[in-house]
Amino acid sequence: MQEPLFFVAHPMIIFLDESGDLGFDFTKPYRAGGSSRFLTIGALCVPPAKKHLPKRLIRELYKKFKWNPAKEKKWADMSEAARAEFALQARAMCDKDPDISLKTITVKKENVMAHIRRDQNKLYNYMIRLSLLDFMAAHGVVTVVPDPRTIKVRSGNSLADYLQIELWFTKDVGTLLSIQPQDSAHCLGIQFADMLAGLVQAHYEDGERANFAALEPRVRLARLYFGP
Repeated sequence: MQEPLFFVAHPMIIFLDESGDLGFDFTKPYRAGGSSRFLTIGALCVPPAKKHLPKRLIRELYKKFKWNPAKEKKWADMSEAARAEFALQARAMCDKDPDISLKTITVKKENVMAHIRRDQNKLYNYMIRLSLLDFMAAHGVVTVVPDPRTIKVRSGNSLADYLQIELWFTKDVGTLLSIQPQDSAHCLGIQFADMLAGLVQAHYEDGERANFAALEPRVRLARLYFGP
């Protein structure tokens, strides 16, 4: 067997958050008792030496729009002007520092098969694997930072074990993975991921085009169960 690769350089931090929900009640409209028709996971991938840049961007939004710094601002509660500013500034940041990567994956939930709907957490974990595993495999050390309130793992293996097994045995690399949950209220990186996921989700769920078009060239988009 080939000796697994191990990259000691280029560590990476991945901040995760999502937009939409994991429900499958489509008998009522979304936001009126029914589930979202899409679910988007957003990932901000940043080298440790540059993690201050997206955090600075979020701080500047708080300052410009006079948000209360003691209260977390979510994409769902942002004005259209603030959403447009986020799209513009995120694009500018990634244009200047292309080693900061933005990745999303969106599932069209109405096409998810019935047996998969029984364990939404497996679907969530698979979405992360599908969108991020190859990227993780290119780095020696990866730290994933989710909000513990939004990622609930009830599957047999934890998300960390699942991804580590995939990296070591499927990708045959020596990447070391750790997951360090943080409360999004105190983590600007997760707040950035929330806004990223919200921007892409708004495109699919609500048909929003302007902000999506502004940031799309700098986002690696993936889709799941959208059909042929």
